[in-house]
Amino acid sequence: MESTGPLIPEQRHQRVLQLLRRDGVLSTRALTDYLGVSHMTVRRDIAALEASGQVVSVQGGVRLAGTAGQVPPQERRQRAVLELPRKRAIAAAAAELVTDGMVIYLDAGTTCESVVPHLVGRRDLTVVTNDFYAVTALFDVPDVAVIHTGGAVDKESASSSGRLAAATLSAINLDLFFLSTGAWSISRGVSAPTLDKVDLKRAALASATSTVLLADSTKYGTTSKFQVADLEELDMIITDAELSDDTRKRVEDLGVELRLADFG
Repeated sequence: MESTGPLIPEQRHQRVLQLLRRDGVLSTRALTDYLGVSHMTVRRDIAALEASGQVVSVQGGVRLAGTAGQVPPQERRQRAVLELPRKRAIAAAAAELVTDGMVIYLDAGTTCESVVPHLVGRRDLTVVTNDFYAVTALFDVPDVAVIHTGGAVDKESASSSGRLAAATLSAINLDLFFLSTGAWSISRGVSAPTLDKVDLKRAALASATSTVLLADSTKYGTTSKFQVADLEELDMIITDAELSDDTRKRVEDLGVELRLADFG
């Protein structure tokens, strides 16, 4: 993404944000090359964006606010009220992939939990999950067998994880894994805040025939502490229609199928 001519400050600020959503973090030197301006101009632009709370300076560069070191909220009640229209649209699109007789894994999270109401009417379905809210919601869904992974309980996220949970998944052949995350990008892939969560997600990825990431566009460009998988390891990403055109093209260039849910 190269500059085609002199930009006014607001245009440069928007270009910086676009680049950071794509790459997560950039050096000051890289930004001077992308924007075709001086080091001092880039520093002023970073200072302006930092003052507005959109970016954070790091040694030698800048990252988006809300990326590494500022992970998304883990407490379930906080996350449950965020971006509801996007989550519901993504969940409805995800449920279209589910057919009778499948064994599917619902990762912990409010987006995957939102898939549950769309499973009504499926026959001979088995749902495996580490999410206690999803298990409870499935009590009232007929013709669905439910398997909880067990494992160490995280009370804040109302889910379980760790080696015991991962061992459960190693004994199950999954047709479809709906993967959730609070942080994803092309440069850093899917990431998670704790190693226990990584272990379980990697176990599901290994057990599944197909893996589909369910993550809205507001989480794109953010990074958590530990990497789960590169985007190239996924079969499909379902996100919302506000993902930028540039990011859409870059995801598709990776060979990953992309579906955009309209939440308007």
